[in-house]
Amino acid sequence: MGQMMTLAQVVDRLAEFDTADTIYASEPWLPSSPAVVAPEPAPGALPDIATNSGMTYFLEVNIAAEFLEDWIAGKGEAPSPSAACQRLIEYAVNDAYGS
Repeated sequence: MGQMMTLAQVVDRLAEFDTADTIYASEPWLPSSPAVVAPEPAPGALPDIATNSGMTYFLEVNIAAEFLEDWIAGKGEAPSPSAACQRLIEYAVNDAYGS
């Protein structure tokens, strides 16, 4: 954990991460945004690697995985990794925070 990658790489490798961990990414959230997956140090706090890189909370791994699993099941076919990443970004921006 704590390895820097792009948000698209995180989404593509989502199943490899601990479901208790959190995704942090640089805004604006794009597939190419720098991202990291790490444990949340305390409720609402950011891990040092995210803070030092100017990242913000994106989604918890378990929420991202469940959302994509449900979305893919509803589509009836597996989307491309870039489509999955884009849809997860849309979810995080428009739905996950009740905005």
